[in-house]
Amino acid sequence: MHFFDRAYLGAPPWEIGHPQPAFVRLEEAGEIVGRVLDVGCGTGELALYLAGKGHPVWGVDFAPTAIERASSKARARSLPVTFRTASALELGALGERFDTVTDCGLFHTFLDPHRSRYAGSVARALVPGGRLFVLCFSEHEPTDWGGPRRVTQPEIRATFRPPWSVRWIREERFETRDPSIGGRAWLAALELADGRRAPPPSTNPRAGRSLPAHRRARAASPTSRARGCRRAPTRTRAATPA
Repeated sequence: MHFFDRAYLGAPPWEIGHPQPAFVRLEEAGEIVGRVLDVGCGTGELALYLAGKGHPVWGVDFAPTAIERASSKARARSLPVTFRTASALELGALGERFDTVTDCGLFHTFLDPHRSRYAGSVARALVPGGRLFVLCFSEHEPTDWGGPRRVTQPEIRATFRPPWSVRWIREERFETRDPSIGGRAWLAALELADGRRAPPPSTNPRAGRSLPAHRRARAASPTSRARGCRRAPTRTRAATPA
C-alpha cells in the first residue's frame, strides 16, 4: 500500500476537517472561476466547499482510500462532486477541461523530473486562459519536523514556463493538526496562455517559414491591402554600350 493510502486510513496532519483558509480567501475574492478540478483532493474538503459555492467540481487523488472517503462525504452532504482515483501526471486521460485547477499541498511532493510533467498534465486539463493555484511549503518552513520538500519561488517559476505565466506568488500558511508545524508556504497564481489572444505568426505557404516582422507589417498595412496584388517587379535598363 502506498504511503498516502496508508495515511488516509487514519488522520494525517494535513486533514483539518475544512478547506485551507488560503483557498477560502481565493474563492471569496472571486479568483476561483467556473468549472474546477481539485488535484490531490484528499478526502475532498476543498472540492466540497467549492461545490457548495456553486462551482461544478471534480476531485482527483492517487490514493483510493482518500477518494472513498471523499465520495462518502459528498453523498452525506448531497453535493454533486465527481471524485476519481487518478494520477496528477496524467490529467489528460480524464477527457475533461476546466477553468480552474486547485493544488493544495500536492506540488511539493513531486521529484524534480515530475515537476515539468505535472505542468504539462495540468495544461492538458485546462481551457485556454485557465487558472492554476498552488499552495506549497516554502523554504522558510523549518525542516526539523520532516514533511515534504520545501519549494522556492525560482523553482515555481522554472517549472511553469510558457505557455504558463506567473500572475503572482504570495506568502501564505498551511493550517495543520500539528501545532509544531508552522506551515510557512507560497501561494502561486498561474495562468495558461490563451491562444486566441496570441495567434501564431503568419507563414509563407510556399516556403512554410515564418515571415520576417517587417514583411508581416507590410502585408498587414492598409496600403498593401488596397493594392490587392503583389508588388510589380522592378525593371532594369539594359546597359548602354560604351
